[in-house]
Amino acid sequence: MQRIVIFGNSGAGKSTLASQLARSGQLAHLDLDSLAWQPGTPPERRPLADSARDIAHFTSHNPAWVIEGCYADLLELVLPECSELIFLNPGVEVCVANCRARPWEPHKYASKAEQDANLEMLLDWVRKYDSRDDEFSLRSHRRLFKSFNGPKRELGAPPG
Repeated sequence: MQRIVIFGNSGAGKSTLASQLARSGQLAHLDLDSLAWQPGTPPERRPLADSARDIAHFTSHNPAWVIEGCYADLLELVLPECSELIFLNPGVEVCVANCRARPWEPHKYASKAEQDANLEMLLDWVRKYDSRDDEFSLRSHRRLFKSFNGPKRELGAPPG
């Protein structure tokens, strides 16, 4: 039974890879962005217990899945059920370029203009991946990757 966790910096390609795997493997797909935040401006994280409850609901109703996000604290909750761990780590500049090229994400923003208004803030945040020490950081992602004892792989920047 496939139960895949994909994580990495914003713009690393998590959603793209997760969507491809979900389609080809007939897996349910959960983007953690959809349950990690409370609505409103500025964005504020939901209580961990609320997000954990929603994740448990998803995994209990879907025997085969792919879950993706940058939230090490939420991903730790599903590691015991995970059959494969994929760490996307293409480098900060690739992530920045991907964020700049990102199409409108209607599940996150009411309009493309609203998404674009947040772009500079997002790019600044992405660039600090290596230096932050939060649940979204390279440090937290390395810890998560190291702690998993099952099949895992880290994918870097494509050659070229």
